[in-house]
Amino acid sequence: MKILCALLLAAAPLFAAAQTPDLPDLAYGPAPRQRMDVYLAARAERAPVLLVVHGGAWMVGNKALPQVVEQKFAHWVRDQGFILVSVNYRLVPEVDPPTQAADIARALALVQQRAASWGGDPSRVVLMGHSAGAHLVALLSARPALAVAQGAALWRGTVVLDSAALDTVALMQRPHLHFYDRAFGNDPAGWRSASPTAQMSQGALPMLLVCSLRRRDDPCAQSRAFADESIAHGGRAEVLPQDLSHAQINAELGLPGAYTAAVDAFIASLGITR
Repeated sequence: MKILCALLLAAAPLFAAAQTPDLPDLAYGPAPRQRMDVYLAARAERAPVLLVVHGGAWMVGNKALPQVVEQKFAHWVRDQGFILVSVNYRLVPEVDPPTQAADIARALALVQQRAASWGGDPSRVVLMGHSAGAHLVALLSARPALAVAQGAALWRGTVVLDSAALDTVALMQRPHLHFYDRAFGNDPAGWRSASPTAQMSQGALPMLLVCSLRRRDDPCAQSRAFADESIAHGGRAEVLPQDLSHAQINAELGLPGAYTAAVDAFIASLGITR
């Protein structure tokens, strides 16, 4: 229960981000939650794009939360000239996690279509997600065909911020917190369709898996196993353990220091620099 409360509090829409988006609530689908905020860099010209997906146990969360936006805007938009896109998606129980991933893919497709008109470079897009959002971007990155089916083109790579649901099949077969039952149900076929590990393909995109050393459910062991699975399929995956809490891994990314520098190095290794 404590872990669930922490996850929900980390993502609940208690406060709006102080930074105002240049293009707020841009629709990528007909549903009210199919909206994204776009933060433009000053004098952008073929700027790289960082697309961020919030967490919240697949059931809550908001694109405008300070921990989702503030430090990432300061570091990547203000200091480095990126375009930042923060995405909402439909929530459980309205839809299931694979449909949430499809929402993210639809948002990505629209970003790629519109990026040039914003001064961005549609060929230099990085996905980033935290918690439930980390699971969703990992699912798309393990099997990019899921995103291509929604009209998206391949992106450069993905930063996965502290997911403990990378192997959903294994997760649901061992003792687990009850909110996972709400998210993933009781059908093994559904677990498999929602599992980044089970969906791993030869076309998996490069991933950086950031994991908390402070969690009892050991996301770092899960991240290492997932990275090994990606490498076995010919992909590239790196694990970045951090002595930070689950919430801090999201909120503190963008602050000066070794953690942000390591994420910057991964992004630069994808051929994305200003």
